[in-house]
Amino acid sequence: MIEVACFYSLSSPWAYFAGPRMVDIARRHHAKLVLKPYDFQAVVTQTGGVPLRTRPAARRTYHALELDRWRKYLGMPLNLAPRHYPEQVTDPDWNKRPGWMVIAAQERGLDAARLSHALLRALWAEERDTAQPEVRIAVANENGLDGVALHAAETSPAVQALYRQYSDEAVAQGIFGAPIFVLDGERFWGQDRLDFLDRALDAKRMRAGL
Repeated sequence: MIEVACFYSLSSPWAYFAGPRMVDIARRHHAKLVLKPYDFQAVVTQTGGVPLRTRPAARRTYHALELDRWRKYLGMPLNLAPRHYPEQVTDPDWNKRPGWMVIAAQERGLDAARLSHALLRALWAEERDTAQPEVRIAVANENGLDGVALHAAETSPAVQALYRQYSDEAVAQGIFGAPIFVLDGERFWGQDRLDFLDRALDAKRMRAGL
């Protein structure tokens, strides 16, 4: 089966925008979508990424302009300054914990993509603090999953090992943003590159006679 990896953070608005189309592309191409939440803050300092909070004002204001354009174009609700996206980070794990829950769901063969999108929507469109366990549990429950069990698995050795593995893979593969999709070692940066990923999957299927 064709496999597509998605490296991202559970605080990325671009990953939120990508969610539904990413799932649709994987479905149409009968590809296996592997979600790989990684330690964004630790990785991008090694690979050349520039976290939003450290960018000059000109780039920050343009980032907001692009978010506004894309939310209108896609018809997806999004708050440009969500209440629970911290300007000053006091909890270094605030955006890691939702990623751990997604990994836990994926390892159990559950609909991790649906959970991931729901968690991103909660942060960016619903003004919910996904750093809080009760919020993550509620979001999982709302999507037909056992939130308590998934929360309990977040800090399990297996989930933490996978989180470290995905972060190491991100460094090795030159992942510097979120989301970045990888197909056969080729990177596609951002939700606005999904059309190129779609075409690459078409070409791969044609070569394989699928």
